Amino acid sequence: MTQHIPSTEPELTGVRNFRDVGGLPTVDGRRVRHGVLFRSGHLAHATASDATFLSSLGLHTVFDFRNAADQKLDGHDIELPGVRQVNLPLSDPADGAQFWRMVRDGDLDQLRSILADGKGAGRMIASYRVLVRERTAEHSQVLRSLAEDGVPALMHCAAGKDRAGLSVAVTLLALGVERDAIFDDYLKSSATHRRYRVRRSGSSASAYSPEVMELLDPLFDARAEYLSAALETIEETWGGVDPYLETALGLTPENRERLRERLLD
Repeated sequence: MTQHIPSTEPELTGVRNFRDVGGLPTVDGRRVRHGVLFRSGHLAHATASDATFLSSLGLHTVFDFRNAADQKLDGHDIELPGVRQVNLPLSDPADGAQFWRMVRDGDLDQLRSILADGKGAGRMIASYRVLVRERTAEHSQVLRSLAEDGVPALMHCAAGKDRAGLSVAVTLLALGVERDAIFDDYLKSSATHRRYRVRRSGSSASAYSPEVMELLDPLFDARAEYLSAALETIEETWGGVDPYLETALGLTPENRERLRERLLD
């Protein structure tokens, strides 16, 4: 049976930021295979037609990097028959719940106090550094699954930008994808039609005022400085990608070669 290879820009109604990561070039002249690695925002609001499309991908595994607070806010993923669904929370549930409650419910003064004057971007940079340093077990599990039998796979979090974006980037590093291509794929999440829909609790005009949206922008933007901070942390902590993969993630040369065989043309 010939596998359906979808467009990287399908028309999905209830799933944002979906794309096939296939086609990205590696430093040794190969390319990521189409139809084996996908990324998106959460699947909780997928419509029946969305589910039909996702089912056509022949997915083996869906990695959901959301925590309990995310799932309470948006809901659990829809069930896709025959697909293994793996929940690997990649952020601290308590911290996440408290912070996002402030974002949803906070008044302008609160938002200014936690996000103004570069604090929003600073928070994002710090979170990327923490994800790299402290979530090695989860990233190791993802790579081992992909190398063994976990493809085709879809990785998502809430927006498909940060936790999923970093997990995809780590996978692409392991595959030897060119750095510029990794950044290009990551930055696509900033497109207006891909962004997570902000749900503010306030009903007043100020809830979505230009100042409020400007304050929230660093949280919903994909910025090169965020991914750069993660890669710099790899260099500073482990001395490079290879020792990071081998020492921190426990990826043996054999694991890495199997990963490349499964995901590269």
